[in-house]
Amino acid sequence: MKKLILWGMLIIPWLSLFFINKHSLKRFMPVGILAALFVTMIFEMGYVFDWWTVKAKLVPWGHITSLPLTYGVFIPGTIWIYHYTFDRPMWVYFVFNSIVDAIYAFVLLRVLIYFEIYDLEKMKHFGIFIMMLIISVIIYVYQKWQDKIMMPE
Repeated sequence: MKKLILWGMLIIPWLSLFFINKHSLKRFMPVGILAALFVTMIFEMGYVFDWWTVKAKLVPWGHITSLPLTYGVFIPGTIWIYHYTFDRPMWVYFVFNSIVDAIYAFVLLRVLIYFEIYDLEKMKHFGIFIMMLIISVIIYVYQKWQDKIMMPE
């Protein structure tokens, strides 16, 4: 069951991108990759500081950074969030993203812990939620900057 959940987390979000328009995909892919880079760094820190344990993995080196979560959920998830919220008022992005982050940190993470895919050690659900909010602010500023330099005037 664990492997099925992990493969689903890796493949289904990417398949969902077939339903997004090409412009949004090209525009928001860099911010999705940046988000995955930050999540990778946080997983590295979590491993060193014993914040959590990755108990189930798809690849032999997946005990530090969760491949399905980082490169399966976060990149397409970020693209979808930006597709629906970025060209609206800033508060729409932050409210929607905060709701998604809360659902992950307080609900979905409990499911992953139940299936023994992850285990929280020194970091608890609220700490993960706060880290996700910090990432959302950083990548929002990045996307604003990127739009400013990439969009023709």
